[in-house]
Amino acid sequence: MTDVTRILTAIEQGDAKAADKLLPLVYEELRHLAARKMSRESPGQTLQATALVHEAYIRLVGSEAQDWKGRTHFFAAAAEAMRHILIDNTRRKQRGKHGGDKQKISLDDANPTIEGPSTDIIALSEAIDRLAEEDPKAAELVKLRYFAGLTLEQAGGILGVSRRTADRYWSYARAWLYHEITKVEKPHCW
Repeated sequence: MTDVTRILTAIEQGDAKAADKLLPLVYEELRHLAARKMSRESPGQTLQATALVHEAYIRLVGSEAQDWKGRTHFFAAAAEAMRHILIDNTRRKQRGKHGGDKQKISLDDANPTIEGPSTDIIALSEAIDRLAEEDPKAAELVKLRYFAGLTLEQAGGILGVSRRTADRYWSYARAWLYHEITKVEKPHCW
């Protein structure tokens, strides 16, 4: 049992001082996880990786239901918390009163281009939520792989499935999400 797992167990058992010991042990890994998440964000993101780590940590340690099954599960929960923070931040910025209905462009950049399908975090999150309605385990696997950066073996271990089963879920989920995010409404034929 690692130090992190021991401390997580102590926190679950109500040891108030254990939370103070946890942050120094997990901070660097959480910081790397946050930096990886921030690198996927669109330019102009005002949230910093350090702020993302602190907000996620507060949500994790301060939450009522803490039932971590070890170190890997804790980091998966941290990744999920970071995902929700980034989504909330993106939605807040897209509101009309924050200028979300306005698009800034420079005259130098006013050259129209055709881009691939949008994979912004809100579209991805909404697609994962729709996948969860159809196949909850596949959706959870995507969250663990994409947002927590876990390997298929690690994610499969958390979900309690074999590596082969995790691989099947991953293949299915990727194809399903690609179709969901890229589908374009087709014109009606009369």
